[in-house]
Amino acid sequence: MTSEQIEKFFANNPDNGGQAIKIFFKARNTVEGVFIRNADYVELKGKNFWRIVTLKNFESYRNSKDVNLTRIFNGAEFTKLSQGAK
Repeated sequence: MTSEQIEKFFANNPDNGGQAIKIFFKARNTVEGVFIRNADYVELKGKNFWRIVTLKNFESYRNSKDVNLTRIFNGAEFTKLSQGAK
């Protein structure tokens, strides 16, 4: 997916702020997590990279805001985004 397609997903789902998203990939298993908007968000988005914290690490991230609990994914490898767990 392009960064424009990913941004369009968020524009069409405005109530999704901070909610889990299911991310389907071309060549790997589906990941469920939350897109993180921190200081490098604009720079990463410009390169179609996205900082995501998986649900497994979400509680720890929410308490600590430690970016080491996040992972950066290439949006070009996404095939689909959908609403995840609430």
